[in-house]
Amino acid sequence: MKFAMLGLLLVCAIPASTQKLSVKIIDRQEHDNNYNYFVPGYSYTNANASVNCNGDDNYTNCSGTGTSNAVGTPAHHGSFSARGAKFSLQLPDGRIAVVNCDIKFAEHFAGAAGNHRNCRQPIVDNIQADVHGGSAKLEWVVSLDGKKTQSETYKVLGILDKSKSD
Repeated sequence: MKFAMLGLLLVCAIPASTQKLSVKIIDRQEHDNNYNYFVPGYSYTNANASVNCNGDDNYTNCSGTGTSNAVGTPAHHGSFSARGAKFSLQLPDGRIAVVNCDIKFAEHFAGAAGNHRNCRQPIVDNIQADVHGGSAKLEWVVSLDGKKTQSETYKVLGILDKSKSD
């Protein structure tokens, strides 16, 4: 009975420690050599408007509404030294996660130079990130019907606070 309860506790605790988030890639870079990566500034604005008019031959009555949302993040001080694929991910709460994926080992019996592959990288900006501890599994759709996805695990280099002006 104790083992069953412990097993149930472990099964329930593992998914609770993972966060799957919808994120937006706001910057991307890739280099085969070590380099310093600076997190750039970013801004995004979304505006919506609607107008409703009615009337007849003698008059017209129109009314409308509009909304605008803006998100701005200034460039951040400091840099990250790494190599490979690096992304700045805008998290839903306004923070920025900087993630990196270095060259992956892949045995091809081709010697040191041939036993690696570059990290898979999404070509789209809106992706899913499954964050667990110090890693983030990035997942993106690669088919028209949305059923086929690709993924790659990246190391989280840091989580930057959202700007104080938000």
